[in-house]
Amino acid sequence: MSTSESDTIAETSTETPPAENTNRKQPFPQGFLDTISTGWAERPEQSPPPRAQAAFTAARRAAVSAAFPGERLVFPAGSLKQRSNDTDYPFRAHSAFAHLTGWASDSLPDSVLVFEPTASGHDVTLHLRDRADRTTTEFYADATVGEFWIGPRPALGDVASDLGITTAHLDGFAAADGDRVGDEDEELARFVSELRLVKDAYEIEQMRLAVEVTARGFDDIVADLPRIIATPRGERAVEGVFHHRARTEGNGEGYDTIAASGPHACYLHWTRNDGAVVPGDLILVDAGVEVDSLYTADITRTLPVSGTFTEVQRKIYEAVREAADAAFAAAVPGVKFRTVHEAAMRVIATRVAEWGLLPVSVDEALEADRGGQHRRYMVHGTSHHLGIDVHDCAQARRDMYYDGILEPGMVFTIEPGLYFQIDDLTVPEEYRGIGARIEDDILMTADGPENLSAGIPRTADEVEAWIARLAH
Repeated sequence: MSTSESDTIAETSTETPPAENTNRKQPFPQGFLDTISTGWAERPEQSPPPRAQAAFTAARRAAVSAAFPGERLVFPAGSLKQRSNDTDYPFRAHSAFAHLTGWASDSLPDSVLVFEPTASGHDVTLHLRDRADRTTTEFYADATVGEFWIGPRPALGDVASDLGITTAHLDGFAAADGDRVGDEDEELARFVSELRLVKDAYEIEQMRLAVEVTARGFDDIVADLPRIIATPRGERAVEGVFHHRARTEGNGEGYDTIAASGPHACYLHWTRNDGAVVPGDLILVDAGVEVDSLYTADITRTLPVSGTFTEVQRKIYEAVREAADAAFAAAVPGVKFRTVHEAAMRVIATRVAEWGLLPVSVDEALEADRGGQHRRYMVHGTSHHLGIDVHDCAQARRDMYYDGILEPGMVFTIEPGLYFQIDDLTVPEEYRGIGARIEDDILMTADGPENLSAGIPRTADEVEAWIARLAH
């Protein structure tokens, strides 16, 4: 079993336990205390060259500085969060902190980025916990930050060279009255969120990488379908297969994988993933790899477990694909973001009306205030911005987001679906328990939209051929 903070040895050579609860700690023998701080090799600073994103993060910080002259701005990375007792969740830095520093999967908890106002703008400093001298008890006795427990930390100078930013010891940071804190100040949070609406060249490169790795994760799932089917909780097997790819080629998943087979596919955020994967059903897999830079893909494919769609499944699936294609065609520079959703909704409303599922006409269902009957079968939106967060730019103003104008450099999803709940009496029995969604990651360019995930099979025929090719 793993060690934890309560396994650390008490910092005393006496057998008398300290007053605090240290019932699992053992005393350090005097010999250990006399020798632990000696006999270690020197650890010279490495002074690495700046990482690829350093020039981009400098430009982002300059934009923040220009927008808030004379203000002291504070962007915390965040702290470890308890999972249970003395076990923490894996640390992930706050997205605004990572975006402005370039410090991503390797960032340290409790670090703080500070903009100190000057006459000409701001002096920007990254405060972090420096290496502990090996003569200190932190080195060997603190299971949370001690290097004996969690491994070496970078020196201040190493981080400064790596990120191209001034660094200082965390002990030198003190909050002050009037600080504007990035995760608490609404205006500041909004600005840095809107700063991510248009991606720079580095971000676009990372999005391409995230999609590439995610595509390989989907191939892994398809190739492993026979074992997945044979596993009693096959949805967990799907999750595990994708996790292996996400951790070996990235930082992990950008969000909890949805592996929803059969009727579970009708639950939009099904992450329990404890069901069987049964031939004859569809399985909806919504998954994305977060690469080491913390940029994430967000892709959904719906697969016939047996390798072949039934007639009804194919009809529903292809209606979803038609809606996705219509949304893609509507996504051109200069139109409002919500136009993408409206294009998909017209197809969804038209098809469910043709199937006799609407009590009103298509035009009546599409009325903004009085309609919406078709939304029973697709309650969610069609698109969201994507980047260093799976739902990126979420603090942006409505007129910059939903009513904003599509511009080159924006990255967003297109993800229509149809979901017929197992107990929905408004649909024919053969529809019940079928859920389908197709989700792609789209880069807007000056020439129009580019589907970054187009290489992952999308049409019903392509999906069947994909399974036939890989699922041996």
